[in-house]
Amino acid sequence: MIDQYIRDTKMKMTQAIAHFEQELGSVRGSRASASLLDGVKVDVYGQQMPLKQIANVTTPDARTILVQPWDRGNLPMIEKAIRENQALGLNPATDGLMVKINIPPMTEERRTQLAKLLGEKAEGAKVSLRNARHDGMDQAKRALKDKQITEDDSRRLEKELNKLIEDFQKQADALLQQKQSEIMEI
Repeated sequence: MIDQYIRDTKMKMTQAIAHFEQELGSVRGSRASASLLDGVKVDVYGQQMPLKQIANVTTPDARTILVQPWDRGNLPMIEKAIRENQALGLNPATDGLMVKINIPPMTEERRTQLAKLLGEKAEGAKVSLRNARHDGMDQAKRALKDKQITEDDSRRLEKELNKLIEDFQKQADALLQQKQSEIMEI
């Protein structure tokens, strides 16, 4: 039974880290990245569709993103969706076949803002990790109260959950450090 609580908590923590990684991918670094456009939704065929479902997104070099739609009729809508996304702050250009986005170098002020934003996202991930541990502890307390587990099992579970959260927090910190160094790179 304790192993089940640990597995459930570990799964929740893994999901929190995966979400944090996805959020980090959407933050613009100093290099071009196809994941930068993951959150872009394009108004085509009468509905909002993710950019990746209607176009091929590539990065031929460290400063350029190319978006090649499968239907060239969608080119103006793709360009408009990227241009109107204020969080990206990108200026796409169309050549009739594809959208080309040059990634300008970031200013020191913008780098500092992004580093602060990353810190907030990391804290959100750590809150999710703590909530997962808290849920596991609550399950153990209920099981102890219902006499499904012993006090020794409850203490063992608490130690295991604390070890789990330490490991996952170290993983989140490592991801944060990696992204911050990428942003601060000139």
